[in-house]
Amino acid sequence: MHLGILTGGGDVPGLNPAIKAVVNEAHARGWRVTGFRRGWAGPVHSDPKNLDETAHARMILTPEEVRSIDRTGGTILHTSRTNPSRIHPADLPDFHGHEAPPDAEKVDITGHVLEVLGALEIDVLVAIGGDDTLSYASRIHNEGMPTVCIPKTMDNDVYGTDYCIGFSTCVTRSVELINRLRTSAGSHERMLVVEMFGRNCGLTALMAGYLADVDRTLIAEVPFDLDRLAGLMMEDRARSASRYAIAVVSEGASALGEDIIESGPADAYGHRKLGGISIRVGEELKTRTGVNVMVQNLGYLLRSGAPDAVDLMVPKNFGTMAVRLIEEGTTGVMVAVEDGCYTTKPADISTQGKRRVNVDTMYDADAYRPRIAALRGEPMLLR
Repeated sequence: MHLGILTGGGDVPGLNPAIKAVVNEAHARGWRVTGFRRGWAGPVHSDPKNLDETAHARMILTPEEVRSIDRTGGTILHTSRTNPSRIHPADLPDFHGHEAPPDAEKVDITGHVLEVLGALEIDVLVAIGGDDTLSYASRIHNEGMPTVCIPKTMDNDVYGTDYCIGFSTCVTRSVELINRLRTSAGSHERMLVVEMFGRNCGLTALMAGYLADVDRTLIAEVPFDLDRLAGLMMEDRARSASRYAIAVVSEGASALGEDIIESGPADAYGHRKLGGISIRVGEELKTRTGVNVMVQNLGYLLRSGAPDAVDLMVPKNFGTMAVRLIEEGTTGVMVAVEDGCYTTKPADISTQGKRRVNVDTMYDADAYRPRIAALRGEPMLLR
């Protein structure tokens, strides 16, 4: 058996433990593993007619190669947001010889990807990523390439699973950084606005706000009123012995009547770069209250560094489970967690719905605060 493996999209702590588990489990069965560098860019930059000369796009993975990688964050395979079904002709390597119409902005080279996997004699491809990476993996499975999917994203918003690799470390690190920032906010008697990841799903900000016990939390699912927020933050500051108040905001949150703040061109999956809502909120709070405001975007601090215990355990179990499923002859699935238990879902489950904060049970949309309506019978990580 020859497995392929890749990581796509944003990096998160926990990718390396998943890679290590797949490699060790595969080699224990006498199987080979080839890693594709930079996500789907690996197959794109591999020439099926000249694999040796394009070996730089791949990595032979052995237990020795992955022995210590679980101690670090990121991914040894590197990553990108390449989408072979929508790739700009100028981004294709010369050997493609793909003749696109002169006015074509994007071309679909899925046929090339399948040809590469066939030339390498890959039996099953393990794809680790979020919605975008996994949706393409599901497509090539339907076109004849057996796949097993492993969900990762700090936003924890892949539909069909209660947990995605990277979520725990992101929240743990967020709480730590928010509590560190309290000293400066309190020393200067300021308001503090902290921006976190969360394009469409505010779960990361919600959990960080809940666990750090901040004053207000703004999530992507609920537009907020700037005047109301300013009034609430002034009340919070007045009640504080150190005369400061904190708001956490999802990068995809927006004020009432305004669009989310995006910049730059769209990536291969149609997403523009988010970021800047904390600056907008900070400026408006200062204008409305006269109080100085600190603004901090946690950004890549949350992606960086080693995984916590949960993001060692879940990726290791996901990777182990993936290989055991392949051994059983099961492909076309995504490994998942549901109600606290490991399970599988169809590979295309991420395309079948959207995972969002359940505002009715988890959020007070008037007070801009987490509100856990019930705990009995709910999974440990809530939902």
